[in-house]
Amino acid sequence: MGSERRYQAFLEARGREGLRRYLTQVASLDARIISVEGRSYVNLASNDYLALRFHPALIKRALEWAKAYGVGSGASRLVTGNLDLFAPLEGKVAKLKRKPAALIMASGFQTNGAVLQALLDRSVLGAEPLVFADRLNHASMHFGCNAAGVRQLRYRHCDAGHLGELLGQYQDDSRPRFILTESVFSMDGDVAPLGEIAQLARAHGATLVVDDAHATGILGAAGRGFSGEADIAIGTFSKALGGFGGYVACSETVRDYLINGCSGLIYSTALPPPVLGAIDAALDLVLAMDAERARVASLATRFRAGAATIGLDTGASTTQIVPVILGSPEAAIAMSARLRQAGFWASSIRPPTVPAGTARLRLAFSAAHEESDIDRLLDVIDTQDLAPRAGVM
Repeated sequence: MGSERRYQAFLEARGREGLRRYLTQVASLDARIISVEGRSYVNLASNDYLALRFHPALIKRALEWAKAYGVGSGASRLVTGNLDLFAPLEGKVAKLKRKPAALIMASGFQTNGAVLQALLDRSVLGAEPLVFADRLNHASMHFGCNAAGVRQLRYRHCDAGHLGELLGQYQDDSRPRFILTESVFSMDGDVAPLGEIAQLARAHGATLVVDDAHATGILGAAGRGFSGEADIAIGTFSKALGGFGGYVACSETVRDYLINGCSGLIYSTALPPPVLGAIDAALDLVLAMDAERARVASLATRFRAGAATIGLDTGASTTQIVPVILGSPEAAIAMSARLRQAGFWASSIRPPTVPAGTARLRLAFSAAHEESDIDRLLDVIDTQDLAPRAGVM
């Protein structure tokens, strides 16, 4: 098969560039520790920010709903998969996100991809929409735009001034406008200037769509995230909420439109009852987890402060996600490997996931971590001199 040779050539080129990816088999022992090939590591790569995926309440409700409803939904939600579990769950999501309505879908990536494809449909809007997007938006947002066949007008990362300039250039254009951004950026741990962006959206009649995946549950008042000023909020239950699945929180009109025009909902089998049970339990818990949220924030602050004293570049992070920016793929791979020797699991993130020249480790702190983990991590990094010092690239 001729295509096989081309695929192999692609893989070999990725290998030479230090960019080839591999799957690693792991066993999760709890929210803090993973085991790989019989060795245990402190897990610094998980998005389980509140340590909920092993929480007894989530496990209990998943088991209860499996026994009561089975382990699968059997069909898409427009056939017979719309179990009577969905409506109360979507009511809880809408309440959490303070939106009139919500819709649960299969995964965060699928929700971004399918919802954006539907929202940006030129046959419905009457013209190709103007889509203003942060250049570092998650791959799933770019995927949705590509699926809709629209061209993105990308503004500089978290730069509301540049966004305003771009909007101004098209102020006389009558086409529908959309602004797309993450709230917390998954590879940088920084926060979009959502207040300024929302003001621009209102001033220019644009629909603001915010991917709130890495804020929901862990940031904002009572863990509601940072999408309060968004017209449409998209997110996932697979991070701070500890489970799986995606959601969109929006108006009743947008929800009804998506039921009729979103292929990811129409043609995808509905989430299974055990997954829904875990979501339900997490939503019951999350509003009251201020102590856990404060703990995670304290741990991330502790690491950033220590990192600054030894010359680590943690970018503009202000959240539980803290990058250690090293520059080259080789440096990121080497740092990840050496940390594993010391008992820490931290994944190297390389282009094209991040821009060229910004390969890094992505550290994610959770309520399961201990202050001693942070201190030992800093000691290991400082002792092994893995990071570029200030002024060195």
